[in-house]
Amino acid sequence: MDALELIKKSKLIAIARGIGADDLIPASLALYEGGVRAFEVTFEQDKPIETTVNCISKLIGALPSDTAVGAGTVMDTEQVRAAYKAGASFIISPNTDKAVIEEAKELRLVSIPGAMTPTEISAAYSFGADIVKVFPAGILGAEYFKAVRAPLSHIPMAAVAAVTTENIRAFADAGAAAFGISSSLYIKDAIESKDMERIKNAAAEFYLALE
Repeated sequence: MDALELIKKSKLIAIARGIGADDLIPASLALYEGGVRAFEVTFEQDKPIETTVNCISKLIGALPSDTAVGAGTVMDTEQVRAAYKAGASFIISPNTDKAVIEEAKELRLVSIPGAMTPTEISAAYSFGADIVKVFPAGILGAEYFKAVRAPLSHIPMAAVAAVTTENIRAFADAGAAAFGISSSLYIKDAIESKDMERIKNAAAEFYLALE
């Protein structure tokens, strides 16, 4: 199964932001046990590219083969190429950047740029996006997502940011193809206390909410 099919099938993309490899790997394995199969490691713009690249590479080596690992907060083509070399299979951005989308597609990576308005969403898709990340979805609300989807139902969209177990069903009913979730899966205090069971259960709770 390729990365795009896997994302659409597994629905959840776990977003790891600012987590070192020593914590990222056990937390991600716990999320895997809870059902997650797609993992995003974000670039931190104030840190060297190598910081994220190393985490991506190590995470790919640690996870089972039925997973997809991608890069997030990808802001330029240099980061696209670095993520590709590290083994990433998808590229996620907070914005719509034509050059980033086209570079990802040139390298045969799944492209998931961020957009908010119908104009941005349509532009991202016309540039080659596989899924458009509606961001920040939880703040905009499921009704906004549904309204935007109505005339743009041909465009696969993901709901990202402030998606919770309480609102994920509403976004699914509104037509979301996938969901990006960060701190509700990579729970900071659970990682610090090494409570991997709590992280595993958090993933399971999201899937339960989707049923």
